[in-house]
Amino acid sequence: MSSLALDSSPPRTRRRFTGWFSYLALSPSLVVLAIFFALPMGIMIGMSFADPQTLSPTLDNYHRFLTDGLSLAGFCRTAIMSLLVAVCVTALGYPVAYFLARSRTRWRAVVFALALSPELAGVVLRTYGWLIILEDRGFINDVLLYLGLIASPLPLSKNLFAVVVGLTHVVLPFGILSLMTSIQGIDPNLERAAQMLGASRLSVIRFIVLPLSVPGIVSSMLIAFTMAASAYATPALLGGAGFKVLATMIYEQVLFYINWPFASVMAISLLVMMLAISFAGVRYESRRRLRTAGAKGDN
Repeated sequence: MSSLALDSSPPRTRRRFTGWFSYLALSPSLVVLAIFFALPMGIMIGMSFADPQTLSPTLDNYHRFLTDGLSLAGFCRTAIMSLLVAVCVTALGYPVAYFLARSRTRWRAVVFALALSPELAGVVLRTYGWLIILEDRGFINDVLLYLGLIASPLPLSKNLFAVVVGLTHVVLPFGILSLMTSIQGIDPNLERAAQMLGASRLSVIRFIVLPLSVPGIVSSMLIAFTMAASAYATPALLGGAGFKVLATMIYEQVLFYINWPFASVMAISLLVMMLAISFAGVRYESRRRLRTAGAKGDN
């Protein structure tokens, strides 16, 4: 009797020991985050309120950012560029992810290796490769000029198109992995059952696979958006001096203009944009899960 009573209600000391052990296990990670993330973020936020000359507290940096046309243009250009990259990565990666999640042939390993092969080279090396392909005397323009299809080189580099192409190539493997994981969680028997009932392959993907893989789509969009928004090397090389995004503008403010407070404001605005997009994506997915759970409960 007493042994059963002890097993059914563990002592408080054991609970306290378990709680303190959990805190001790988390303490190294918390210390690392506090030193290398929270402290630098706090310093950057405090610096954003400092005057560049006297370092006295001021709101002029934020006022300049909100009223300066160049800064707002860079912010909007960054958002548009990141959104286009997110859409391209998800659209191009979905068929590859579906093949990798469902295929059982020997070609699966080959496609998987090709999908991850961009990560074997550095970002700068991949960007210079696209620069050689897209520049005015690059591979594409030389071929089109040789065939007589165009009279002058097409403006394929030093613009938004070149940056989106380069960043899509860089981020695509991450989108494929995210989508593949989501599709692998879908029961293949659902697709077989729909086909046995007369649904076409396109209808199965449209009405079964796509709705059930929404978490992977949202995750792929968020990963691609945040990675593209914070990228520096690809926009700097493929975009040129005339294509300014927040990452390249922050670099210029720090190294050329020596204006760290205004660079901090730009960095904070970039962080706020990424956090807002991530929060919106997470909220959308959570609400969708609640709607799905409510529909199942009603049935």
